[in-house]
Amino acid sequence: MSKLIGAFIVIVVVFCGYQLFLYWDKVNHEEETQRKEAAKVLNPAYLPGMSNQLEPSYQRAQQQGNAAMRVWLKNYGPSLQDPRKAWIELDFCVAVTRESPAEAKQIFKGVKDRTPATSPIQPRLKQLEKSYE
Repeated sequence: MSKLIGAFIVIVVVFCGYQLFLYWDKVNHEEETQRKEAAKVLNPAYLPGMSNQLEPSYQRAQQQGNAAMRVWLKNYGPSLQDPRKAWIELDFCVAVTRESPAEAKQIFKGVKDRTPATSPIQPRLKQLEKSYE
């Protein structure tokens, strides 16, 4: 009888050790996945929605400041498409926050309202949400 109890205890210890190993492997894999996702940086230049012909004028407007960006968005905004348009508007929103918080909130609300949950800019929207709502 004592041999049977001893064998049972060994089986239970091996089973618990195996379950602990499976749990550790799962947690380790989740951490690795999170690190890979954090390392994957979204490059806005590769987002679809803006033709290559507009890129030089966009770069110039960015360098000239908020007033030039405001004019650029007014002129070329209708020819842009999401998600690139949304990313550019979020950049502008962040840039004008200090000088015009009401305008920044309005821009953010417009971008958030038209952006679907599957959009590649959704993480950035979530990041900025606390600041603009």
